[in-house]
Amino acid sequence: MLNLVLFGPPGAGKGTQSHKLIEKYGLIHLSTGDLLRGEISQGTELGLEAKKLMDQGMLVPDAVVIGMISNKLDANRDAEGFIFDGFPRTVAQAEALDDLLKSKGEAISGMIALEVDDEELEHRLLLRGKDSGRTDDANPEVIRKRIKEYNDKTAPVADFYKNQNKFTSVSGIGSKDAIFDSISSVTEAL
Repeated sequence: MLNLVLFGPPGAGKGTQSHKLIEKYGLIHLSTGDLLRGEISQGTELGLEAKKLMDQGMLVPDAVVIGMISNKLDANRDAEGFIFDGFPRTVAQAEALDDLLKSKGEAISGMIALEVDDEELEHRLLLRGKDSGRTDDANPEVIRKRIKEYNDKTAPVADFYKNQNKFTSVSGIGSKDAIFDSISSVTEAL
């Protein structure tokens, strides 16, 4: 089973590249953002709390996210593999994900990190916010907070996978197809 962590800050292009990977390799897209937005659109208690935190640029508690991921893995036992998009965001989450996968006889195959500078990220998110209707993409102050949160708390996750020799960095600047070609080369090597 091919299990990829597609990694990068908000606006790096993880969603766009995930769709291309799904199409090429037949993987299941496991986006914690999509899982959370699903809960929000259903108006569940979890969804309402998640929306409150997300609107402030904060993270949703790990135990809740791990539970949602476990349910998604169990519902797709015959999958070719998964793309983890937006998770793990902390070293504790990476450890919890490794433990969860190990309990199911699986492991992360590799992490592919999309590298994009902060100024470009803010520009992309503001553009996306005009179309997406997401309040966290429309406010420059919240965007900067999300990027800072990523740099402070999420970027260290790369070291976790570097220590396992599962980390590869790819430039997230350029055409979508050129970026995908780089990602595909890394994926083929796994």
